[in-house]
Amino acid sequence: MTLSWTQIARMGLVQMALGAIVVLTTSTLNRLMVVEFALPAVLPGMLVGLHYGIQLSRPRWGFTSDTGGNRTTWIISGMIILALGGFLAAFAVTLFAASFWAALALSVLAYGLIGIGVGASGTSLLALLATATAPQRRAAAATITWLMMIFGIAMTAGVAGSFLDPYSPARLLTVVAVVCVGATLLTIIAVTGIEARVTTTQEPDHTPFIQGLREVWSERKTRNFTLFVFLSMNAYFMQELILEPYAGLVWGFTPGQSTSLSGAQNGGVFIGMLTVGIAATGFKIGALRMWVIMGCIGSALSLLAIASAVLSLTPLVVALGFFNGMFAVAAIGSMMALAAEGRGRREGTRMGLWGAAQAIAAGFGGLTGAAAVDIMRGFQPDATAFGTVFAAEAALFIAAAVMALQIMENTPQQTAGMVPGE
Repeated sequence: MTLSWTQIARMGLVQMALGAIVVLTTSTLNRLMVVEFALPAVLPGMLVGLHYGIQLSRPRWGFTSDTGGNRTTWIISGMIILALGGFLAAFAVTLFAASFWAALALSVLAYGLIGIGVGASGTSLLALLATATAPQRRAAAATITWLMMIFGIAMTAGVAGSFLDPYSPARLLTVVAVVCVGATLLTIIAVTGIEARVTTTQEPDHTPFIQGLREVWSERKTRNFTLFVFLSMNAYFMQELILEPYAGLVWGFTPGQSTSLSGAQNGGVFIGMLTVGIAATGFKIGALRMWVIMGCIGSALSLLAIASAVLSLTPLVVALGFFNGMFAVAAIGSMMALAAEGRGRREGTRMGLWGAAQAIAAGFGGLTGAAAVDIMRGFQPDATAFGTVFAAEAALFIAAAVMALQIMENTPQQTAGMVPGE
């Protein structure tokens, strides 16, 4: 028995809960450290880099799922750990005004927990999707769950932003606590019972982890796609830690306004993903490679416009989100299709490998962007410093488009299964 559309949607609720907690730690708390507490942008960059670094364990989580691990337990346990880390991260921010070192120590612990939680819950969820979803539904399942995650990010950023003004530590902790508790309860309700109802044809595999990872890495398509994920995700995440500080320092946005800006951006991501799903499947327009390339080029142009600091910021950020979503959903469709290719019983390991590549790129890209802004603000105006990093990110997107042109196939079959349809 394989996952039904209803069960796939329920698992999407878990992705939505993951996104709801993570967006507060990577956007709102980051902005508060840089703007309200005047800390260097590299500090939250290093903290976010820590949580991404810990996600290097993703291949291990995926391999454990491949060899018969209890995925439901890890999905729920990971979410609880993530929620605890998210609340502790918010509490640590409120401590910076009183004790820098105590706040920093607690932040390190909190972001470590966030990394463990996301790695355990997210990878186990994707592994269950990859192994228990019918082959013709895999790409659609990935698209549905990713759309729901983006919806959770956009909704949380928008709603939380409206409740954060006027900012106070007590208000921040209340908002974060509500989000964390709600996400945990939603996960427990959504995922309970699904794995027990799903049976797979695979027997437990006792291959050692290192051997299994080597087998997957030896596959040329898997290896090339891993490199593409690393390059493109560097471009995707380089602005993550500096966009809200840019809005506050250059455009004068309040904490609530900049958090809402993040919600608007992710709203654009949602629309971009939905547009590709409808166009590729409903109207059979283009293969996934075309949509990846268009998304990369559109993202580059949007970043160059944001770097100019001339036009209104919010519409440009929405445009950036739209093209980011276009690129992301096409890449995810390719990822789910490739996860089922090659050596059998390695879907979770491949998803874990690509998740690790994404995590490394996200941490490296975010930290590099934040550090570059810090350095350039020492001898350039804020607008110029931020604009230079946005321009560099645009160049990376162009490079990713060129790589996609070379390694991705351009066949009509690649668009199959992007959105559900019987």
